[in-house]
Amino acid sequence: MKAKKAAAEQAVTYIKDGMTVGLGTGSTAYWAIHGIAALIKEQGLSLRAVASSQSSEALARELGIPIAPFHEVDVIDITIDGADEVDDRLHLIKGGGGALLREKILAGNSKRMIVIADESKRVETLGRFPLPVELVPFAENWTLNAIARLGCEARIRLKDGQPFVTDNGNWIADCSFGAIPDPASLAVSLNRIPGVVENGLFAGIASSAVIGCEDGSVRELHRSERQ
Repeated sequence: MKAKKAAAEQAVTYIKDGMTVGLGTGSTAYWAIHGIAALIKEQGLSLRAVASSQSSEALARELGIPIAPFHEVDVIDITIDGADEVDDRLHLIKGGGGALLREKILAGNSKRMIVIADESKRVETLGRFPLPVELVPFAENWTLNAIARLGCEARIRLKDGQPFVTDNGNWIADCSFGAIPDPASLAVSLNRIPGVVENGLFAGIASSAVIGCEDGSVRELHRSERQ
């Protein structure tokens, strides 16, 4: 918990008065949302936010963060979100919390995306964490078979013995590919499959990563432009 909190606290220092902020989802984003609320309360910053999940929006409202309707937002200044894995090229696997589609929409419409994670999430090559893929429930077995033909074992994520349902009404397949040396190529192949809505590979999207350590220190990785 200390590492996640340290990463979140460092990331929120990049937020400036008047910004529109994208709120991520998950245990690390939880701390960032608390940090953003503190900026408003303690420093008097004027901010507005959009959220990547119902749970993050509810937490933000509870903490007093103004939530903007999406139709009033043209671009997000900065999105802060967690990751299940991050490599040194700032490619990510996301979706452990089931919000990957909304998270990718927010990130793709942000001037800057900062990834926050504890040091256990940093890897040389993506793929240790099963890749989440969001799919429509209709004929899901056909979609799963097509995904598996790309070289993985794909299973529908369950919650309380039933398929986990995303905020969008879709299901999640957790796909064990092993090492993923070319995330961008695999992301394209997955999204070509009828029935796949989106996948949890964020290739060339993140601008920076803040990695928290258990001693409370942080390490930052930056990229001058998206690749």
